[in-house]
Order: sequence, then structure tokens, then C-alpha cells
Amino acid sequence: MKAAKPLNLAVAPTEAVKAEAAAARPVRKSSKLNDVCYDIRGPVLTRAKQMEDEGHKIIKLNIGNLAAFGFDAPEEIQMDMIRNLPNSAGYSDSKGIFSARKAVMHYTQQKHIKGVDIEDIYIGNGVSELIVMAMNALLNAGDEVLVPAPDYPLWTAAVSLSGGRPVHYLCDEGAGWLPDIADMRAKITPNTRAIVVINPNNPTGAVYPDEVLREIIQLAREHDLILYADEVYDKVLYEGVTHTSLAALSEDVLTIVFNGLSKNYRSCGYRAGWMVVCGDKRRATDYIEGLNMLASMRLCANVPGQYAIQTALGGYQSIDDLVAEGGRMRRQRDLAYELINAIPGVSCVKPKATLYMFPRLDPKVYPIEDDQAFIAELLEEERVLLVQGSGFNWPHPDHFRLVFLPHEDDLRDAIGRIARFLEHYRKRHGTD
Repeated sequence: MKAAKPLNLAVAPTEAVKAEAAAARPVRKSSKLNDVCYDIRGPVLTRAKQMEDEGHKIIKLNIGNLAAFGFDAPEEIQMDMIRNLPNSAGYSDSKGIFSARKAVMHYTQQKHIKGVDIEDIYIGNGVSELIVMAMNALLNAGDEVLVPAPDYPLWTAAVSLSGGRPVHYLCDEGAGWLPDIADMRAKITPNTRAIVVINPNNPTGAVYPDEVLREIIQLAREHDLILYADEVYDKVLYEGVTHTSLAALSEDVLTIVFNGLSKNYRSCGYRAGWMVVCGDKRRATDYIEGLNMLASMRLCANVPGQYAIQTALGGYQSIDDLVAEGGRMRRQRDLAYELINAIPGVSCVKPKATLYMFPRLDPKVYPIEDDQAFIAELLEEERVLLVQGSGFNWPHPDHFRLVFLPHEDDLRDAIGRIARFLEHYRKRHGTD
């Protein structure tokens, strides 16, 4: 007589049990994102969108989106894109179309950058994509990159996302927000790979003189570091200020320069930016191979936007009219600077460039512990959206960035609301 088979008492789980088990295992984001933040479009913006859905009108001074304030892209750029749409359906070369790269090459010559040829130029979906690409191609776990504080936060995020460690060197508000070279030098370690220089600077509006650029280059030279130069605002300059490209002074140091159409040509949505590898390229063969690999993996940048580059760089530079005395950007900068500095306990270094200012709130007058909560409170009470200073990796809760793109009447209204909120804040905290 055969032995009886053991009974299989296991019961197949029901769909309800499966669903419950799945609910118990949340899908979590990658740990690589633990140190990544981008508060320009962060939690306070999420609340602002909810308020808009509820019917509230929000004055958005949080992002340099020029089209939203009536700054149109030059018509000749728009027309050239339209004419070339029939040529834009296929992939381009992974580095970009020839005419765009040729125009960028000519632009580097105008900026007195030597030794750049077509193969040194990469067109990207805005500078943002290229920053991430440059960090991904360079960094291994534990590598350090010196990034300014305050910074454009994508730089810090890109370093972290690429496995590196961002180390913030201070910019000195008392010196017009110029980099503190001594602090930069003190933070260089054997793990440091590169220095990021944002000039003109977002969020402060500072423009660095040649002597400061030369000091940074000397540090890179001494410690065998790469220089990354973010120069997106190099035409948004006020009162006759001139801009020197870092790469024009760093011929013997590997330097990667970033620029694009978004700000100088009011073309944020076209996503047309470029990256130029220059300086001492001889020792960077392997790194450049990595850049080429990543450029190929994303196939190519948006092709219609690439067709705007040659026309933009070679055409009439209408930005000059906007930043000149009497021009709209210049008038709005002057008005915002005047109104902000008239608020008790608020001071601001006058920006020499860009679309932003970075005012300081005197901690004795405004004892803020959590600047994101402070900005959220402002949003709830006055329907004005700003970005807190910590969103730009500034280490103290005493600054915020203000975008001065709205028309003058709207700017008066917005800053008037900020002033009213700050007055109420002083009264609540007994510092009035």
C-alpha cells in the first residue's frame, strides 16, 4: 500500500490579501535623492498650486520664468524655429546640429576663449541637463565638489545625485557677494575634484572681477581641479558692468563652460543650452569619452530649439535694450531695490546682473528659526510666493530670493504685501 501524500495545507492568497501585502510595502524613492532638493519648485510651491486651485491669485516671485511676465523671445528666433520644423523631425547628431555648434564656437571667440572647436561643444535640453551630465561623467562615490553658498541649487543636487559630496564655500555679502577665497582654499581636500563658479551669480546678482577669477583659477591650478563655469546670465548686466568668461583666463586649466538661450534671449521653454570643454583638454580624454557616452545615451537635444541658437547669437541683441538705463529690466531692478531696502530690518546688495536679488532679514528684527515655514506663512497671509535662502544652500535662515520680473505696478503691489507681512511679523514677535 502506497504511503499517502502529505497534505498541502497552503492556501493561495486572495486578491484582497495580495493587495494588503502590497500596501504594506511602500515604493520608496532612491536613497540617492536623500540629499537632493530643489526648493525653487518645492513644498511651498505645491501649497501655492493648491491655493490657486481654490481660487486664490498668487503673485509668483519664485522663478525666473520670463514669458510669464510678458518677456517674449525675439521674433526672429521664433520664425527661424518655425521655418526649420520640417528639418526637425529626426534625431540630430548627439552633440547637436552643426549650425548651432558653429555659432557657439564663434561666441566663444567673442568671449576670448581660445582653442575651442566643434567637437568641444555639446548642445543640451537647457543647461540643467548638461550640468547633470557633466557631474555624472565625473564623480565617483565620495568625490567632493566645491559649490558656492548661496548657489543655484541644481548644482548641489547634481553633485549629490551623481554620488559626490557638495562642499559649500561662502560668498561674502559684505564684499558684494564675492567668493571668499580663503574659505574656498580651506575646504579643499584630497577628495576635491572641481570648483563650481556661478558668474553672474544666481541668486545674488554679483559679477566677479578678473582678479577674483584669477585667484580661483590659481587654486584650481595648484590642486589639479576642474573648473565648472555657469555663465547663463552673461548678457543680463546693468550699469555698464562687463562680464569676463572664466575660460578666457584659464587656458592651462580644464574648464567647462555652460550657457544657453533661456535668460539672455527669454527662451526658457525652448530648452536650448550648451556646454563647452576648454582649457587643458589633453588630460581629459577619458572624461570626454564619458561625456560623449552620456550625450549619445540621451540621443540628442530637442532639435527645434537647436535651430534658434545660430539666429539668437548672430542676431540683434535685444537684451541690451532691456538692461540699459530706461529699459524694462533695469527699471524693475531699481524699483525693487529701492522698495526692499525701505522695509525696516531688510537690506540688500544691489545686483549688478541677473533677474534676482537676495535680501537679508536682520535676525534681531526677524528672529526666524525655519525660513521655509516663514515663506509659507507669507504665502498664506499675503499670496506672495518667494524662495527661502536655505533653498539656495545658504546656511542661515535670514535671506530670501526675490525675482523682479513683474511690471512695476505689480512689483509695487508684491513688495508692498511683503512689507505688510513683515510689519505684522515684527509686531507678533515684539521687535517693532
